[in-house]
Amino acid sequence: MTAFTTRPTLQGTFGMASSTHWLASQTALAVLEDGGNAYDAAVAAGFVLHVVEPHLNGPAGEVPLLLAPAGGPVRVLCGQGPAPAGATIAHYTSLGLDLVPGTGPLAAAVPGAFDAWMVLLRDHGTRRLADVLRYAIGYAESGHPPVARLGETVATVRELFTAEWTSSAAVYLPGGRPPAPGRLFTNPALAATWRRLLAEAEAAGSGRERQIDAARRVWREGFIAEALAAAAARPTMDTSGRRHTGTLTGDDLAAFEATYETPVTYDWHGWTVCKAGPWTQGPAFLQQLALLPDGLDRLHGTPAYVHTLIEGTKLAMADREAWYGDTADVPLNALLSPEYNAARRALIGATASYELRPGSPEGRTPVLSPHATAAACGAVPVGPPDAAPPGAGEPTTSGNGATRGDTCHLDVVDRWGNMVSATPSGGWLQSNPVVPELGFPLGTRLQMAWLTPGLPGSLTPGRRPRTTLSPSLALRDGVPVLAFGTPGGDQQDQWQVHFFLAVALAAARGGPERGGLPLQAAIDAPNWHTDAFPSSFYPRGTRPGAVTVEARIGQETIAELRRRGHRVTVGDPWSEGRLCAVSRDPETGVLSAGANPRGMQGYAVGR
Repeated sequence: MTAFTTRPTLQGTFGMASSTHWLASQTALAVLEDGGNAYDAAVAAGFVLHVVEPHLNGPAGEVPLLLAPAGGPVRVLCGQGPAPAGATIAHYTSLGLDLVPGTGPLAAAVPGAFDAWMVLLRDHGTRRLADVLRYAIGYAESGHPPVARLGETVATVRELFTAEWTSSAAVYLPGGRPPAPGRLFTNPALAATWRRLLAEAEAAGSGRERQIDAARRVWREGFIAEALAAAAARPTMDTSGRRHTGTLTGDDLAAFEATYETPVTYDWHGWTVCKAGPWTQGPAFLQQLALLPDGLDRLHGTPAYVHTLIEGTKLAMADREAWYGDTADVPLNALLSPEYNAARRALIGATASYELRPGSPEGRTPVLSPHATAAACGAVPVGPPDAAPPGAGEPTTSGNGATRGDTCHLDVVDRWGNMVSATPSGGWLQSNPVVPELGFPLGTRLQMAWLTPGLPGSLTPGRRPRTTLSPSLALRDGVPVLAFGTPGGDQQDQWQVHFFLAVALAAARGGPERGGLPLQAAIDAPNWHTDAFPSSFYPRGTRPGAVTVEARIGQETIAELRRRGHRVTVGDPWSEGRLCAVSRDPETGVLSAGANPRGMQGYAVGR
């Protein structure tokens, strides 16, 4: 019997794209129709997301990518910039801070997204820079009908924009009003930035690669770098309630280049899941797989299944807090080893744990931040027991601009078998004031670094702050078949695990009647998450024992979770998880795609 879905799983042979906004998805397909490949399509769609989802990402943000070129190895492309040279713990604590602010230039890492998109286009694409940027320029210049969440986000920071961040008000409060659905919204300054960038890149010569590298130099050393460095040097009101200048300089911008890495992988029942390294939270996905008990397929869909996954998440995220970070020698082999996970699996009991319990791989002693230590001791959670956790959906904001982050996602597969998964984020409109010369703000990724020395995630010049951004690629019997991901901050590698298991377990049972992977059914299935560990976002709160479920999960499961001691918050029926996914059957060449119906803006397209 075929499971109910809100939409069909799309299938075809030419190309498939799925993203968090229909205009980005359709842009990707337009590029494929124009003869481009999956990487050309992803770059064009990524720049459109900057325009149509500016409350979720921007050009000065970040993007980790996973790519599987047809016939080649899976690679990670790192578009996460490091902390600037001046971003020392001593500097921040001298300002009286114990956390990096959630907004303002002090929270700005070196922007990484632009260079990563350019490197992807140069090395794996086929189209010229002007060919892929024209879609974003068109929407910024001629306008697009904004999604409701854009205007709602702007409304929450209206006071901040009008009183302090006036350059943001000039863009996002046209006529004194937030952007409204059905009325075209434009960003002429952003369009002018890309037109000037193209003109300077094309002046460098006629070659495609030459022009792309010229654009990279303009970003790192030209008018864009000058404007970004000047913006970081301006005193800006942030979540501390004070005005601070940042640490980002022109030298920091000039030094950054996106880099390729080998993915971290884990084999599970014929699947190989690929993630970026522990400068992201991605390996926590793999740890959750490693913790799964035998016979999981017999539990699927039961309250015991949900309980088991919640408790595994807590253990994996406790290890994330103790071991992950760009400043540490992360013992990944030990964290993913059978022996380690057998011992950790034995910690999962019949009732909910309220403790943060990192392990001791290789006999090493875990070191936690003061915030995490408070959680490990069973600290009183942030907020009332059954309060809906902030930021479980779109980013939440307060009058001084405090935000809990969120992001976008896109996946593309083409007829040649090229596949890419990308999670662009940062540089949100509510992160920093818009740079008036450019039409977009700096990001705030440094808020994920601790101001306590000696931790894997301690703020360190030249090192990447550990990010929640976590795209995924999965291979079946060694062949890439599935690209997927989701917005959601700390929830990303919870929702994705639930989606992947739904796909993999259904495939093990013979798959849906139509053939292929049951992408849309797995996306539509009721989802959940826990906040029982320190948040990656300012003010880094935790809610021991807490789990938030969609109401559709059913009263039996809700009651059983509460009986087991979970502090259950029942969310709206369609409130958890915003996954995108594409797949390719290597035997038939059939391509498939699905997209999240929650929020009414994610779409898959293809033929």
